[in-house]
Amino acid sequence: QMQLVESGGGSVQTGGSLRLSCAASGYTNSTDCMAWFRQRPEREREKVADIDSDGNTRYADSVKGRFTISQDNAKNTLYLQMNSLKPDDTAMYYCAAVSVIGGGYCYTAAYGYNYWGQGTQVTVSS
Repeated sequence: QMQLVESGGGSVQTGGSLRLSCAASGYTNSTDCMAWFRQRPEREREKVADIDSDGNTRYADSVKGRFTISQDNAKNTLYLQMNSLKPDDTAMYYCAAVSVIGGGYCYTAAYGYNYWGQGTQVTVSS
């Protein structure tokens, strides 16, 4: 079992920055895919960014150029640096993980991930 704990959420004004962290503990695997999802009010949960075991990253179009996903394997911690925040980024942000056979791949949909954190709220005011 893997446990994921997010931190770093908060309230900022438009244009501000936040860095989210996700500490992983328990069973971790070198073939894990790690991702950040968010759920905005009255919208489905959507993937914001992911990073596979080869270090390849992918981003939703809405955050490209503003958000950066990274990980510190020594600390078993996943990060999401969020810059130029907009009110539309207001959401609960979740860290997610899944072990992928062979590695080097991430699933697109939320149902592909079997480990989730409890979420951290990000609120961006205009």
